[in-house]
Amino acid sequence: MSLLEGHVSPGEGQSTELAAVTTERWYTAPGVKRIKIRQNGIVGTLFLPPGPGPFPAMLDLWGMGGALVEYRSALFASRGYASLSIAYIGHKELPGPQNRINVGASYFNSAFDLLRDHRQVCADRVGIIGLSFGVYLALRIATETGAKPSCLICINGPIGSAIRLSDADGRTENFEGQQKYWTYNDQGHVSFRDISLPANLPPESKVKLENLACPLMYIVGEDDLSASSIENANLIEETLRAADKSQLFTRLSYPGAGHLIEPPYSPNSRISLWSVKPKKLITLWGGHLAPHAAAQEDAWKKILDFMENNLRR
Repeated sequence: MSLLEGHVSPGEGQSTELAAVTTERWYTAPGVKRIKIRQNGIVGTLFLPPGPGPFPAMLDLWGMGGALVEYRSALFASRGYASLSIAYIGHKELPGPQNRINVGASYFNSAFDLLRDHRQVCADRVGIIGLSFGVYLALRIATETGAKPSCLICINGPIGSAIRLSDADGRTENFEGQQKYWTYNDQGHVSFRDISLPANLPPESKVKLENLACPLMYIVGEDDLSASSIENANLIEETLRAADKSQLFTRLSYPGAGHLIEPPYSPNSRISLWSVKPKKLITLWGGHLAPHAAAQEDAWKKILDFMENNLRR
């Protein structure tokens, strides 16, 4: 970071540098262990805090962007939580093809069991966090299996599969098969928002929300252009109210925030390249810079508070 003399705009030449400093931001605190997981077919990375434990823990589920995303789990471990991030689509070590989900319910159940049964994890203090399609997976694990998580954190995602299922175990067809719900702006950029409207979700994929037995925090970006987050949050709230479980539901809603509400101080991309083949596709995520940045900062603090209240106390 440099402090320059006077006001500098892009059209001006370089001015005098008054001071400069280099800073480093670390996702992994000293002493955190990163362990590659390849067992029972699971492709993941486990992060463990320093010390013997046992620790409360989080199962970390990302969205349809695919691959194995680790940095949120590393941050959780840096704050005293064991965290397992797993891949379930778009990874070379998973069954192909990579544009569909080829692992079923047993894959996610095994991942939860692996984390819960680890000798450095408190077996009765394991939560799940999901973003986008990971919300559906988190809700399914919590309501339709014997996993019994202690809490759920859901960020901008649906209550059912936004992709048509190919079997009852949760495997899917190709993502491209849902094009009838894609919408485009004047520049030809695509929004996937309407795919996850509750009315458009395959009925057989919708989770049994009335079976929820643990606290749920749902985070909404009101400018989400990739998922129908407001509508899904409304349906969750209505269903839990009808089941006399309103006390389990906490809702955070952020005007001007987009789909990718991530850990704070990371830049937001309102649009990005989604694919090159079979054709170049640029997708819309939503989010205006200042309100999205504020949402990431506020949501992260409240996520950590929610975890503290439900996994440590």
